[in-house]
Amino acid sequence: MVATAKDLRFHSRAILHAVSRGEEVIITFRGRPRAKIVPLETNREKPETPPRLFGIWKDNPKVADVERFVREARRGRFG
Repeated sequence: MVATAKDLRFHSRAILHAVSRGEEVIITFRGRPRAKIVPLETNREKPETPPRLFGIWKDNPKVADVERFVREARRGRFG
């Protein structure tokens, strides 16, 4: 897809939708190509390892299970 700088200004949402569909968009200024917008490559896989604490919390035996510790800490505030 080719778009002008004016298109980028006024139709940025449509251009971003085109990029999210996998298209590359060439931006022109005064008839000359100036920039290319390409889809961002992302790694959508979730890590298999459980969350770990660091710093002063890393060796604390009370927080061996991080998710349980956070749930317990929030219990008084959220239900």
